[in-house]
Amino acid sequence: MIPGAVLGWDMTAALTLAQALGVNTLIAAELLPEIEAVMVRKLNEQIGENHG
Repeated sequence: MIPGAVLGWDMTAALTLAQALGVNTLIAAELLPEIEAVMVRKLNEQIGENHG
């Protein structure tokens, strides 16, 4: 963890949540890293805007 920045998701928790929601975990494992990358980039942009 870095103060003032998002590094990523807990993928074990994300896949567990996907499974609990009935999402195919193989598909989730393929898609989550792409979704995570966009989310991390956008959140860090917002954090930078609010602190800069």
